[in-house]
Amino acid sequence: MNGASREALAAARERLDALTDSPSVDATQLADELAAVTALLDREVSLRRVLTDPAQDGEAKAGLVQRLLAGQVGGPVADLVAGLVRSRWSQSRDLVDALEDLAATADLSAAQRANVLDDVEDELFRFGRIVASNTGLRAALTDRAAGATAKGELLRSLLGGRARPATERLVTRLVTAPRGRSLEAGLDSLSRLAAERRNRLVATVTSAVPLSDPQKQRLGAALAKLYGRPTHLNIDVDPAVLGGIRVQVGDEVINGSIADRLEDVGRRMAS
Repeated sequence: MNGASREALAAARERLDALTDSPSVDATQLADELAAVTALLDREVSLRRVLTDPAQDGEAKAGLVQRLLAGQVGGPVADLVAGLVRSRWSQSRDLVDALEDLAATADLSAAQRANVLDDVEDELFRFGRIVASNTGLRAALTDRAAGATAKGELLRSLLGGRARPATERLVTRLVTAPRGRSLEAGLDSLSRLAAERRNRLVATVTSAVPLSDPQKQRLGAALAKLYGRPTHLNIDVDPAVLGGIRVQVGDEVINGSIADRLEDVGRRMAS
């Protein structure tokens, strides 16, 4: 997103945070209802265009949303969506992307309230690694011919009782309603959202052997000092690196593995 859409999403996130900060609000229910509205507007293209048409009066669009959603979702979500359509959007699809973002954020807020947000971050990362290493599983989860029910049942067999409910919900929504994204891109987006809940960066660390707790703490502290923000570590063990570690933060890679040093030496010898 850019321009007006980014500003509209930022304002909506603030309104959602105000809702989920209240102990009386069921953040999981908010997530379900926001996901339902996401599906509606993703499906109804003409309605989405009307609701994002800058030539239409904002209050008129908000009133239309309130009438459409009356009895379908709770008042807080109806008000939140009404606020969204009052805003300006760079393109109509950004509204649906924003609703999907808010649904995931609501589920992550519920996890944070339950003090399991770290677990959810780790489980999203681990699930991504499992999918990356199992082509058959990835094919089953991304098969366009397979129905949402079948995919949901497969995920329940994989994650049910083994992962936090928020993780299962987030992954299930991603797999059953990918909206044109790759599974990997969707999981990366969810991981970033989870990190943002604590204003943290996510660093993917690949090492030849498991890191000890003191090593993790020292690495986390070093990265926090380097980037000026708390950093969550996703640790992946890969004997192929031979030694040292490889750290990726966003698009930036900090490489200290022996394998890469040997490769670098080989390139220099060949040149």
